[in-house]
Amino acid sequence: MIKENLNLNDIVSKQFDKAAQHLGIHQGLLQQIKACNAVYFMQFPVKIGNRYEVFHAWRAEHSHHRKPVKGGIRFSEMVTQEEVMALAALMTYKCAVVDVPFGGAKGGINLNPKKYSEEELERITRRYTAELIQKEFIGPGTDVPAPDLGTGEREMAWIADTYDAFHPGGINNLACVTGKPVTQGGIHGRKEATGRGVFYGIREVLSHAEDLRRIGLSPGLEGKRVIVQGFGNVGYHSAKFLVEEGGCKIIGVSDISGGIYSLQGLDISKLVKHRAQRGTLLNFAGARNLSRPEQILELDCDILVPAALENQITLENAKRIRAKIVAEAANGPTTPRAEEILLKKGVLIIPDIYLNAGGVTVSYFEWGKNLSHMRYGRMQKRLEEIQTRNLLHSTEQLIQRNFSKKVMQQLAKGPDEIDIVNSGLEGTMIAAYRQIRETFNQSRRIEDLRTAAYAVAIKKIATTYMELGVFP
Repeated sequence: MIKENLNLNDIVSKQFDKAAQHLGIHQGLLQQIKACNAVYFMQFPVKIGNRYEVFHAWRAEHSHHRKPVKGGIRFSEMVTQEEVMALAALMTYKCAVVDVPFGGAKGGINLNPKKYSEEELERITRRYTAELIQKEFIGPGTDVPAPDLGTGEREMAWIADTYDAFHPGGINNLACVTGKPVTQGGIHGRKEATGRGVFYGIREVLSHAEDLRRIGLSPGLEGKRVIVQGFGNVGYHSAKFLVEEGGCKIIGVSDISGGIYSLQGLDISKLVKHRAQRGTLLNFAGARNLSRPEQILELDCDILVPAALENQITLENAKRIRAKIVAEAANGPTTPRAEEILLKKGVLIIPDIYLNAGGVTVSYFEWGKNLSHMRYGRMQKRLEEIQTRNLLHSTEQLIQRNFSKKVMQQLAKGPDEIDIVNSGLEGTMIAAYRQIRETFNQSRRIEDLRTAAYAVAIKKIATTYMELGVFP
């Protein structure tokens, strides 16, 4: 059997090269765009119980063509330098695709967070942050982390507090990290942003009827059968919005505990409660347990959403994938050899560097909020309510009919922060996909959306370098 290279860094490099060959950009500039600019490896001791444990950690800054650099911090036993470098590169291209003015970065600590208490995780996180501060690998204008696998709002709050302690009086200190709790300078909508972005992205792809005819699907989300692999933050919110706002039917879900399947569809809210109570997805009422969690990828569906880890769809299982669309909510879930097989089968792949960019987009909004020191909507909400009410009163006089009090309240409501955030995210995802689609349709040599997305990103980054005078 042919062995497949599953090194994510090599995979991202290969995907870059595949797109770059179509662009006519100077080879030296391509090498600069592709290279990881800086990697910081650290090891530090933290007292765990009655002993000291040494932790290995990294922070990679892939590209400084725009500043600050941006990327999550993950806590996982799978974290390696190669992985962090690859994910930092993906962040660079992802930011470029959605026109977020950051370079890409990524960080991680090699540990299993489930093995440590909250107090121990706090000490580890704060020590890691102190290491980053010493080498200036964190700061509002230099490098801005965010949550990733194994981390969340809690860890980001610890990071922000540690940074503030090292920089007393810094008025922009909260902008050193995003994904914080709203009460600690975070932004409404950040927690669910990646999943909501996945929903907006899939919805936009399914709005183009002529593209869907090739794969035998009707336009629109209503009634589409969806399977979600991975039921963490991204997988859960993707499923939630696809059902509640798209009218999809989630027929299969899996996580590390196992997989379940039901042709009648799964109630996502009840499933969340079931897992919270029992610690597993298995034995959910009305659903069938799968013998192997990875079996979820091979079930018949319209849309498969891999929302777990990289290298999930590989040369080994690609021929058994029966989805018409693979929507990559995770980073790097499909290997190049697997992608070749899927494309030959006519599967439409929505690439990760576009589809899971919702998180960094809303992180950009949070960063801007922290620098402006003003909640979105605060200045204009009441003004817009008054203007809309005046317009509605004029309409009532024109049609000689009064709106009900409930309708008037609904129509006249000014935008809250969450409304502005969701509107900005929706517009970003729509505009980004249309750029990718235009590139795909205009080039006879680009044969898939991933290559088109990379081409869009590389051209934007190359333009930035040339405008800076780094490359004439």
